[in-house]
Amino acid sequence: MIDDIIDDANQRMDKSLEALTHAFNRIRTGRAHPSLLEGLSVEYYGNDTPLNQVANVNIEDARTLTVTPWEKSMVPEVEKAIMKSDLGLNPSTAGTVIRVPMPALTEETRKGYIKQARQEAESSRVSIRNIRRDALGDVKELLQEKAISEDEERRAQDAIQKLTDSKIASVEDALQAKEADLVEI
Repeated sequence: MIDDIIDDANQRMDKSLEALTHAFNRIRTGRAHPSLLEGLSVEYYGNDTPLNQVANVNIEDARTLTVTPWEKSMVPEVEKAIMKSDLGLNPSTAGTVIRVPMPALTEETRKGYIKQARQEAESSRVSIRNIRRDALGDVKELLQEKAISEDEERRAQDAIQKLTDSKIASVEDALQAKEADLVEI
């Protein structure tokens, strides 16, 4: 029973870390990366469709992405979706290929992105702590139902705390790596 609670908490904490990784991928650095355009939707025959389902996104060089829509009629729609995004990108079209140059980051935008990364990391930490609280509550319920002894409860609490500490350390490591990436010129 206790192992199930700990395994569930571990899986949920891993999902929090995965969500943090996706959030960090959306924060733009000076380098081109296809995941920057991951959250964009394009109007495709009246439906909002993810960009990666209507076009191929590749890296041309360190500072340029190329977006190649599968249908020529989608070029203006894709270009408009990239312009409307809050990423601050200005695509240029050459036939059926849309080139998206990554503008150099100013000191002000770097600070803004670092602040955003710290907020994402903090929300991930809060999520992990909430999962810990839920798991400890489940263990307390088992103790009240007399399904486990007080010694088992103490061991479970220690195991959950160690798990929480390791996941929060992972958040800190990811945040430091992202900050270093953003500061890099």
